[in-house]
Amino acid sequence: MIRNTGLVLALAFSMVNVAAQAEEINEKISVGGVLSGAMQCQRVSDAPGFGGACSGGLPFQPEVSIRPTDADEVFFKFGFAAGSGLASSSPSAVSSWAADLEDDVRNINGRNRDYLLTAWYRHDFALENSRNLGVTIGIIDSTDYLDENAFANDEYTQFMNPALSNGPNVFLPSYDVGTAVEWNSGAWSVRGVLMNIGANDDGNNFNFYGVQAGYKLDSAMGEGNYRLVVAGASQAFLDPTATSKESRAGALFSLDQQFGKRLGGFLRIGWQTDDAAVDYVAIYSGGLDIRGSAWGRSNDNIGLGYAYLDGGNTGIVSTYLAEAYYRWQLGKVLGLTADIQYEKDDNVVGADPSGLVMGFRMTAEF
Repeated sequence: MIRNTGLVLALAFSMVNVAAQAEEINEKISVGGVLSGAMQCQRVSDAPGFGGACSGGLPFQPEVSIRPTDADEVFFKFGFAAGSGLASSSPSAVSSWAADLEDDVRNINGRNRDYLLTAWYRHDFALENSRNLGVTIGIIDSTDYLDENAFANDEYTQFMNPALSNGPNVFLPSYDVGTAVEWNSGAWSVRGVLMNIGANDDGNNFNFYGVQAGYKLDSAMGEGNYRLVVAGASQAFLDPTATSKESRAGALFSLDQQFGKRLGGFLRIGWQTDDAAVDYVAIYSGGLDIRGSAWGRSNDNIGLGYAYLDGGNTGIVSTYLAEAYYRWQLGKVLGLTADIQYEKDDNVVGADPSGLVMGFRMTAEF
């Protein structure tokens, strides 16, 4: 098991060096990935037993892509990590970083599989009238196909909080066996995902399905993407009394829109059923992306986001959270981010914790 930060860093730097030389190895093989380290410190109130704390995490995710033909691709993505961030020392209902940290890359989905996140084969079919169809099979990540967003979809370079990097009410699973279909025709697109997940939090195997319909609009303001996601899962989730198993279903509307060259915005609105035990039944989130060209740093950006999560049936009434970050882009590879988050949880009984999380993140994409 990889627990040592030095070992993770050694692996990371060796893979970065290989990636830099990938074109010389073989034109059909490319190596890439992401190395990200973050330190976060919290100040909380109304949370007996919790106080100020600082903790970090260092995920490293190398990728290998093999393209034997223009229409075929074999892809592998690995995940290594040191540290678990504030997960064990925070009273907040929503974690402060959505990254795959130390506990997330071992015994993935109860499959007794460590460090291999995805491994899939994809074939693209060229159809008439500029249409195309892509089919992927293997170990996949549903978030690669569902709930994309130009301004709020990457916890390593954009918002860190999972309520802003994805829509958690549609419970999009990652890193398990399945198939994905992608169809594109002009401005329209359709994505479909079927997966079998080894075990949920209740220890039960379940099937997942998700469908996304999207439309890309090019206007005088800039590009906009509008998506509707519908997702569900089989009857494998305990109800609030832990006496019966229930299915889950949810829907999410997600959009991102440019407003000229310096400003963009995003919005997510989603709901899910509450027959099973769920922390939240609805999410309403949105925010702005401000490009650094407004102050002479064209590759920098500021992100501002806010989310309201309407509580479900596990004792949470609601959660309010906000996040702001500034990201400096240093060359083509390295980015530095200063990040601040505020979260307030209202619970049916007990304490109602609130507090600030201040963090610093460094990410290398290669």
